[in-house]
Amino acid sequence: MTEEKKEKTSQKDEEKKEEQKEETPEKEIDKENPSVKKENTTKEEKEEVPQKFDELVKKIENLSVLELSELVKVLEKRFGVSAAAPVSVAPAAGVAGSDQGEEGGEKSEYNIEVKEAGEKKIEVIKAVRSITGKGLKEAKDLVDAVADGPQVIKEGVPAKEAKEAEKTLKEAGAVVELK
Repeated sequence: MTEEKKEKTSQKDEEKKEEQKEETPEKEIDKENPSVKKENTTKEEKEEVPQKFDELVKKIENLSVLELSELVKVLEKRFGVSAAAPVSVAPAAGVAGSDQGEEGGEKSEYNIEVKEAGEKKIEVIKAVRSITGKGLKEAKDLVDAVADGPQVIKEGVPAKEAKEAEKTLKEAGAVVELK
């Protein structure tokens, strides 16, 4: 009797495992970077790619994360653009009225532009992360891009916040301009 119960419970466990596999998509380990897992997607889930870009998209899909990062940097240099997503910050309710009392000649919003990273690059990366809320890689890429030319790290920043960010970046060793 006890052997039959064990068999039934093991069968139920196997059925539960099968159900869980069906519910959660399988993840495949990236050969280039074993710590990175990517989800397998079916052709139904993929977006329709125009035929003229099909070959290019297939090549890009086969690149490692490191190769993609290098490709992005090359394209940024080649075309003078930045792949960073534009960041818009909505002011908090308490801050919204604070710009009204400022002098007429002073701007109420600024773009924070880093012109040089300086010698303490790690400190600048930390400062960029705290100001923008970006991850380590994105902040590092942004600071690395400063070597090629000035980079806007945040746009449409309220005056008070922009001044604080400028102070933080200068303390970290960066050359900053508010525009």
